[in-house]
Amino acid sequence: MKKKTIEKAFSLAQERYHDMGVEVTRAIKVLETIPISLHCWQGDDVGGFENFGQTLGGGLVATGNYPGKARTPDELREDLDMTLSLVPGKHRLNLHAFYGEFGGRKVDRDEIAPEHFKNWIGWAKKNGLGLDFNPTCFSHPKSADGFTLSHRDKAIREFWIEHCVRSREIGAAMGKALGKTCVTNIWIPDGMKDTPADRNAPRARLADSLDKIFQKKISPALNLDAVEPKLFGIGSESYVVGSHEFYLGYAVSRKKMLTLDAGHYHPTEGIADKISSVLQFMPEILLHVSRGVRWDSDHVVVLNDDLLSIAREIVANGFTRRVHIGLDYFDASINRVAAWTIGTRNMIRALLIGLLEPTEKLRAAEAANDFTTRLALQEEIKSLPYGAVWDYYCESKNVPVGENWLTEMKRYEKDVLAER
Repeated sequence: MKKKTIEKAFSLAQERYHDMGVEVTRAIKVLETIPISLHCWQGDDVGGFENFGQTLGGGLVATGNYPGKARTPDELREDLDMTLSLVPGKHRLNLHAFYGEFGGRKVDRDEIAPEHFKNWIGWAKKNGLGLDFNPTCFSHPKSADGFTLSHRDKAIREFWIEHCVRSREIGAAMGKALGKTCVTNIWIPDGMKDTPADRNAPRARLADSLDKIFQKKISPALNLDAVEPKLFGIGSESYVVGSHEFYLGYAVSRKKMLTLDAGHYHPTEGIADKISSVLQFMPEILLHVSRGVRWDSDHVVVLNDDLLSIAREIVANGFTRRVHIGLDYFDASINRVAAWTIGTRNMIRALLIGLLEPTEKLRAAEAANDFTTRLALQEEIKSLPYGAVWDYYCESKNVPVGENWLTEMKRYEKDVLAER
């Protein structure tokens, strides 16, 4: 598409939105301030670089065998560079602990340190990105029976406690080095396949372990702590220790962030409505935006009603500085770099659509009990020309417009991914 055509369509869209009471340039300025945290594990099927010989576990499944998987940290960074060149705006990267670089040595999880992530920090600094972090409490011999921080064996609990303590310290080191606060999120796979006889004791142990992990005070300017609940997982269908209710209570009482993962609830339950609920009681939350298909299957994020609802709740309520947005999916059945690109562009596009909503008109109709006007407007805005604004935004950020990114992706696949 020619630049002149893009600008002409944008000008007409501006007029249409102005008639609805929406200033497009203001919406774009807000969009520019919202970073998305890309998840490193999309690029290598949640493999990491420890070389323990441990297969993926903890209820996680990466399906597919598309060629071109990243095999080294350098290849993973190369793929991320490609993705970021196709995505408008400045963003972040979310790292798991087993993506450290250990120089060929076996460094166990309770021995990791900031030095193992110096190349990631250098890469992020070079690209002007922020980093987020996660302890990796799965795919390890000490998590093989499905329990970590709630394990009945004290020695195993202490191993994972130390791992999480070190993860927080790594997050703080990243925040200090980059001048951008790191969010360190704890998710554990602990649970049971069938009905437990004792639901209480593991939860008591988990609460105690978390209290030990968070005992050391770290400046929120460097690191923010988050805890992530789940409804069920593969191998923990009947009981998950860290349920939504457990972590909601823990986060509120201990003043930690709650993580809302779009795939961690009932298949018919969305997280959009939870955002304004939990933000009544805590200053900030973390999102893991994913797409579950009948279960927490972590499909690539698409521009569906669930995503639009999440984005709308964030921007319409002025939560852009209180909600940290991260992606969480892994698809090995298609080009992995394209999966990153599709999901990230869709997240940004959904935020733009939310920012282009005539929110004040909708709220005025609602306040006047004019629900007819509210519904009519909600339907009419679905056909407003947000696509022209999106194309202009991409063009202004020097990234491909429309499907043109796919041409560059195919070239990258042929020249780089196919050679691996």
